[in-house]
Amino acid sequence: MSEYADHEVIDRIKELLPAIAERAQETEDLRRIHPDTIKDLEDAGFFRLCQPAQWGGYEADMETFYTAVKTIATACGSTGWVASILGIHNWHLALFPQQAQEDVWGEDTSVRISSSYAPMGAARKTDEGLVLNGKWSWSSGSAHADWVFLGGPVLDENDKMVDFCAFLVEKSQYEIDDVWHVAGLKGTCSNDIIVKDALIPAHRALSYGDMAKGTSPGLEQNTNPIYKMPWGTIHPTTISTPIVGMAFGCYEVHREHQRERVRAAFGTKVKDDPFAKVRLAEAAGDIDAAWLQLMRNVREEMDIIKDGGTPGMDIRTRARRDQVRATQRSIDAIGLLFQNSGARALEDTSPIQRFWRDANAGRVHAANEATKAYIMYGQHEFGEKVTDSMV
Repeated sequence: MSEYADHEVIDRIKELLPAIAERAQETEDLRRIHPDTIKDLEDAGFFRLCQPAQWGGYEADMETFYTAVKTIATACGSTGWVASILGIHNWHLALFPQQAQEDVWGEDTSVRISSSYAPMGAARKTDEGLVLNGKWSWSSGSAHADWVFLGGPVLDENDKMVDFCAFLVEKSQYEIDDVWHVAGLKGTCSNDIIVKDALIPAHRALSYGDMAKGTSPGLEQNTNPIYKMPWGTIHPTTISTPIVGMAFGCYEVHREHQRERVRAAFGTKVKDDPFAKVRLAEAAGDIDAAWLQLMRNVREEMDIIKDGGTPGMDIRTRARRDQVRATQRSIDAIGLLFQNSGARALEDTSPIQRFWRDANAGRVHAANEATKAYIMYGQHEFGEKVTDSMV
């Protein structure tokens, strides 16, 4: 067993999988993660994997966290997606000033944070702090959080951008607009966040420049190497991992389905068809490759940091290349499995069609835009400067 999979939290999560899978349809109907599932994940310690030790967290290795996410997503795509995003925010909060961490966790260390990082609003500097306005879309897990991270520029009195930050906003300062009526990832409650003239204290804003330079103020207290991982690897991997998990889950369901399936039109058993075995092997190979490449880069970056170094652009652009490739491999594998599962896979009760819808819904996230990631990789390989912030 891998050392990253040999963790008490992952052992507890494995015990929860049958219940999470059983609630998958109800999760879709609710358009949010089933409350029992949120409680189960909380009790299992999942949300504490990336949380600083000073706030009762495990400070687990990043591969352990992603292994936990992948495992959850094998049972329910929406649950895996929300778990990944809410779970990584405890890592992100650890980079904020100590006062911001105390604001969130000072009285309750189980408080959760959702996010919408795309710059759909802006903050203006004032003598009192930052005044934030905007409407941010698709904040996954918003129904299960009491705070939100929102991304955007900081403007001076002349409307000139002086910084780009993630803003930490408490629930009393924003509204949730229930707009999440979609074809896939239905259970993620990825609703819009509306902010009007919210005063944000300076300590609740974290500059992406500080994150890129490794000078985030939270590193003074939270010294574990996991908090020095590049944002351009952590955030995209957080998006790809549940999709890879969905592929593993779809494979397992498809394999069991095909073992007993008889083609009604021909009266033959699918497991006796050599072409069905070839397709199974092709899908399995792509799914394994997706996961192995994804985690290879996370592991190598962690090793560099533990040795006192900083991951260079060579591994960071490779991590982005493999991250988008992992997403595409997983979707292609799920598509192949779906196409070869027969008409029964179309039924609403079939996990196969749900995995297919959820994975394709996850593909449209900006972090999975393959062309940008491939161009960054090519730029570095040709000796050109990579200026994209998401690397």
